Amino acid sequence: MAQSVGIKDVARAAGVSVGTVSNVFNRPETVAGETRARVLSAIDRLGYVRSESARQLRAGRSRIMGLLVLDMGNPFFVDVARGAERAARDAGLGVMVCNSAQNAAEEAEYLSLFAEQRVRGVLLTPADATGRNIAAFRRHGIPFVLVDRVAEGTTECSVSVDDVAGGALAVRHLVDAGHRSIAYVSGPPGLNQVRDRRAGALNALAEAGLGPDALRELPTERLDVAAGRDAGARLLGLADRPTAVFCANDLLALGVLQALYAAGVVVPDDLAIVGYDDIEFAAAAAVPLTSVRQPAVTMGALAAELLLEETEAGTEGGAGRHEHRRVVLQPELVVRRSSLAAR
Repeated sequence: MAQSVGIKDVARAAGVSVGTVSNVFNRPETVAGETRARVLSAIDRLGYVRSESARQLRAGRSRIMGLLVLDMGNPFFVDVARGAERAARDAGLGVMVCNSAQNAAEEAEYLSLFAEQRVRGVLLTPADATGRNIAAFRRHGIPFVLVDRVAEGTTECSVSVDDVAGGALAVRHLVDAGHRSIAYVSGPPGLNQVRDRRAGALNALAEAGLGPDALRELPTERLDVAAGRDAGARLLGLADRPTAVFCANDLLALGVLQALYAAGVVVPDDLAIVGYDDIEFAAAAAVPLTSVRQPAVTMGALAAELLLEETEAGTEGGAGRHEHRRVVLQPELVVRRSSLAAR
């Protein structure tokens, strides 16, 4: 694990005393301009983040674990947080939960906050498709585990669900029900989960001898109910409307369902719907929603346990070197009335 950059490292790189670095932070007017510029350059070059929790760390390691999710308005991530909090509490830790709101800039700000607070470790569902935020955070030496995302191109631990298999489950179910033209309300194309669920959908169509043109994709900028309503309006406007729709998550599906209901379209007789996540509201919808279930609580708990293993490995009495693992859980199709009309 990379070593965190400290104030002594900054002082050494800038060729000044630790006291001078401290003065740059606390009494910059007492430091000559050229010296101050040299210290600030060293801080930027080394990626040093001032620790506001230094007093706590002098007494022992942080007892806080960070959790950064895409959308705390989505009950799926609430369940992930419940699982992580349970595992953290069993280990005597607390969880600082933050919401990136599917925004890469907000994600970067929260990761900086975690670094500033020197949290024990971070559970992260990335919003930044470029990977730049992860690369910048990695240099602080704080362990992290990816949640609901496979650790492609990284060495860190991850806990995810096989979304390719999940997409295949959803569309195979619709094909078996007789549907040959299916819409995919997909969400932001930069998210791996969205792409993997689409890949699974195409696999299921290929198994049935159908080409990729049998899937009509309707991308959205967000993964929420409002975006689903907008996608539902677009779906209703198609001249050759598909007979079924697969949505990348349940919030999108509930929004589509609202748009169809308002237009007098009967679900599932006129159009079948399948969602993804199996949040609590799926079963309670006006037309109970067929959905691909993810074990969200288990995912959060496993991710927290992996993070705890890593942070304990190098401590006195720990098990030594930590080996990163990728845990991939399997999804399950839960069939309800929204997809059950015979064709």
